[in-house]
Amino acid sequence: MQIGEVIRKYRKKKDMTQEEMAVSLGVTTPAVNKWENGGSLR
Repeated sequence: MQIGEVIRKYRKKKDMTQEEMAVSLGVTTPAVNKWENGGSLR
C-alpha cells in the first residue's frame, strides 16, 4: 500500500473531506490531494 492510499483510507475512515483534513493539519487542500495522488510529500 502506498502512503497516499493510507492517507486516503484513514481520512475516509474519519469521514473527512480533503478540505477538512487540510484545515486540521494546517496545510492547503491541494497539498492533501497531491499526497493522496502520489505527489511530493514535502
